[in-house]
Amino acid sequence: MPQSSAPNSPTTSSAASPAADGRRPLAPRAPEALGFREVLYAKRDGVARITLNRPTRYNAYSTAALEELAAAFRDATFDDAVGVIVLTGAGDRAFCTGGDVKEYAAEYVSRPHDYWKYMALFRAYIESILNTGKPVIARINGMAVGGGNETQLACDLTAMAQHTYVKQVGTHVGSVACGGATQWLPLVVGDKRAREILFLNEPVPALKARDWGLVNWVAPSVRRGEAWIEAATPEEIRKAERGEDGYRLDLGKLDEMVDDLARRLLASFPECVRYTKQQTNVLKDFAWNQTVRHAQDWLALHYTCWEPVEGMQAFVEKRAPRYEMLRERAARGEWTETPWGPPVRTCATCGAQTLPAGHRFCGQCGAPLS
Repeated sequence: MPQSSAPNSPTTSSAASPAADGRRPLAPRAPEALGFREVLYAKRDGVARITLNRPTRYNAYSTAALEELAAAFRDATFDDAVGVIVLTGAGDRAFCTGGDVKEYAAEYVSRPHDYWKYMALFRAYIESILNTGKPVIARINGMAVGGGNETQLACDLTAMAQHTYVKQVGTHVGSVACGGATQWLPLVVGDKRAREILFLNEPVPALKARDWGLVNWVAPSVRRGEAWIEAATPEEIRKAERGEDGYRLDLGKLDEMVDDLARRLLASFPECVRYTKQQTNVLKDFAWNQTVRHAQDWLALHYTCWEPVEGMQAFVEKRAPRYEMLRERAARGEWTETPWGPPVRTCATCGAQTLPAGHRFCGQCGAPLS
């Protein structure tokens, strides 16, 4: 009697069949087919290039950009024609400046539980770099601030233009840099320098970043006329950024450096590279996986507090945060978690409960609170 084929038998397994559009499962896609709006994506000669394309926001990533970045890394990971991935930002002013603070202020300060979901997308983006199985080069074309520095820490190798810098900002904007910086800076630069970067939030110029081991290479990026300035001073960098006195920025040397590095990386066995990355990631993975889920929950809960509200409002309003005000309130024994205090009052007139301790009138009926 003929044997019938079960739905999951090898002869009829859907895993061996092409997808409905004719592509095999996990087949790479053409970059233009992915429909990205905030990311530029190209693949050529064994190299995938992913560019965060939000220069008017200093390449701060939005919620949508995080999803596109992770999708680009996933495609490059699964494409066997790709051996090296280059990550950069558009323009010459910013590599990446972390999350879009204006989006935070508009969307997540009022809905902290949604920030937990946002952090899930950020985790997926960072983990797409860690788990790609291929060398990822951070091409730092401009400042790498906040999550931008955390992004380059997630990458395997970093080439940096000399006019740029790296910096953390967490404690100055009401947040904590626990999306990679608190986990990895002690591994990369040592405990004391990590604390200096995280507590002071001061810029680390390119040459110092190289000397500290934050990045691998620094390329000249300031020119005067046709001459390259090998170690441009802060004043020469300012003039180049403004186009004054014949100074200008030029990323040509950085591109030569990145292209040469990619070529050298491609001259190796891909599976050996993949496992070398996995083995070398062991301490990064340990520090990340021990802390990041806790960080996700803490940051979402912290968004209900006064510190991030003040930090985000100060950024949007282009003013200095009122650090002293919160410290002075704490010293006087007043509440600092929320502007109007804990929800402990009850209205004797209408019975409304959980009213803020600092309110003088009921928000429901308007009666004075005793």
